Amino acid sequence: MNVPSQKLPDSSKPILVTGASGYIGGRLVIELLKAGHKVRCAVRTPRKLTRHAWSNDPRVEIVSADLGVREDVERATQGCSAAYYLVHSMVAAGDDYAEQDRIMAKLFAEAAESAGLQRIVYLGGLGELGEDLSSHLRSRREVESILASGRTPVTVLRAAMIIGSGSASFEILRYLVERLPAMITPKWVRTECQPIAIENVLHYLVQCLAVPETAGKTLDIGCSEVMSYHEIMEVMAQELGLPKRIVLPVPFLTPKLSSLWIHLVTPVSSKLARPLAEGLRNRVVCRNDEAVKLMPQKLLSVRESIHKALEHEGTPTVATAWSSSGPVPGDPDWAGGKVFVDSRKIEIEASPKSVYRAVLRIGGGNGYYAADWLWRVRGWMDQIVGGPGLRRGRRDPEDVGFGEALDFWRVVDVERNRRLSLRAEMKLPGEALLEFELDPLTGSENPTTTMTQTAKFRPKGLFGLVYWYLVVPLHGIVFKGMMQGIRRAAEDYDREAAQEATQDGAQDAPEAVFLPGK
Repeated sequence: MNVPSQKLPDSSKPILVTGASGYIGGRLVIELLKAGHKVRCAVRTPRKLTRHAWSNDPRVEIVSADLGVREDVERATQGCSAAYYLVHSMVAAGDDYAEQDRIMAKLFAEAAESAGLQRIVYLGGLGELGEDLSSHLRSRREVESILASGRTPVTVLRAAMIIGSGSASFEILRYLVERLPAMITPKWVRTECQPIAIENVLHYLVQCLAVPETAGKTLDIGCSEVMSYHEIMEVMAQELGLPKRIVLPVPFLTPKLSSLWIHLVTPVSSKLARPLAEGLRNRVVCRNDEAVKLMPQKLLSVRESIHKALEHEGTPTVATAWSSSGPVPGDPDWAGGKVFVDSRKIEIEASPKSVYRAVLRIGGGNGYYAADWLWRVRGWMDQIVGGPGLRRGRRDPEDVGFGEALDFWRVVDVERNRRLSLRAEMKLPGEALLEFELDPLTGSENPTTTMTQTAKFRPKGLFGLVYWYLVVPLHGIVFKGMMQGIRRAAEDYDREAAQEATQDGAQDAPEAVFLPGK
C-alpha cells in the first residue's frame, strides 16, 4: 500500500490523462485546461481526438500508447506530475476483460513509480463488498488494489450511475423509459442507487489534485439522494413529459436475459450491457460524505441532473459520448479474398465544401436522403441479431470526427472537403466499407464537384456471397437515391451561400455621395 504524499503535483509538468477518447476523459481534459494545467493524452488512436477543439491547444500533448505494452506506458508517464487512470477493457477484451485490466493496472503502477508520479487518480465503482458483488465491480476493486500496490499515492473516487448526456448509463435509462410504457424487469429495479451528475464528477476529479488530503484516500461520490432504479425511472418519465411507466419486477430475469433486453431496447450492445446489468443487482450508495467535505460543491439532485442531461442530448454541445469509446480497427485489410465493389459517380454543381457538408449529414436523425424505410428495416434486422442497429445515432447533427459512431457505421477516415470513409459495424457475413470521395472539376463556369461513392464488401463464406447478391439490387434504390439527395442538398447550400454573399455585399457597399449642383 502506498504512503500518502502531501505534495501538490508540479504545475510545470503535464498531467497524464489515459482514456482521453472516452466519455469521462474527453470532458476531463477541458476542465483541466480551464484549471490551468498542461495535459498529455495517451490513446491508442490519436486521430480519434482530432474531433475535439482542445486537440489543437498548445498545452495539450497527444501520444500514441497501448496501456498493455510496457514500453508505451513508460513513455507516456515519463515527465508527468500526475495521472488519471480512466481505462477499462470491458468492451475491447470481451469475457477476458478482468485479466486484461489486471495486466494494464500492474504495468501502469510500475511505470508511475518509475516516473516518480506524485499522484494517480482512479475513477472506480461504488458497491458493497461481498460474495454477491458483480464481476464488473469486483474487477474495478482489483484495479484499485493493484494501482495502490506501488509507492505512488492513489486517490480513488467511487461513483455509481453517472448522469450526463452521452453516458451509457443515461442512454440505458432514457431509452428504457422512453420506449416502454410498461416493462417487466428483474428485481434490480428495487435496488438502491446514489447517482451523480457528470459535472459533479468532473469537479471531484480536478479538485482532488489541489487538495493534498485526498492523496491515498478512497472517496465515495454521489448526489445527496438515494433512490431505487424504479424511482429514477419515474423521474426520467416526468422530465421527458411522459405518462407514469408501469414497472413489474419479476424474480426470474437473469443478467444475461436482462442484457439482451437492454440491447434490444437501447443503443447499448449486449457485450457492454451484460456487466452493467450484473452490477445493477448491487446496492451502490455512499458510505460517508468525506468527499464533499474535502472538496465542497453544489451537488445536483437526480432530477436536476436528468434535466440538464436532456437539455444537451442530441445537440452539438455534447462533448463526448460512450459510443465513441473503444478501439478503431481502421480500414479493413482487403488483401486476400474477393472484394466486391459498387462504385458510382455524379457531378454536382456545388463547391466541395457544400458537397462535403451534405455528405456529413447522413445518418442519425437526419436520415439517408432516400429510402429511409429500407435503412430502418436494415437497422431493425441488425438489432435482432445482436448488432447496434441505427440506435447509436450521431453525436453532432452537422459534423463527424474520426472514430465516432454513426448509426451502425464507424468513421475510419475523414478529410475535410475531400473524403469520408465509414466502416460497417452491423452484423455481416463479411467486411464492408462505404466511401465518399470529392474532387473539384476544373474548367466549369460554376463550381462543380465530382463525388464518387464506393461500397466495398469482402464476403466470408458462402453466406457472404449470397448476402452480396441479395443486397446488390437494393443499391440502385438506396445509393442512387442517397447521391441524388446529397446533390440537391449541396446545391441548396451553394445557393444559400451565394445569396448571403450578395446580401453582405449590398450591406457593405459605400453610400452614394451627392455633391452640390450635381
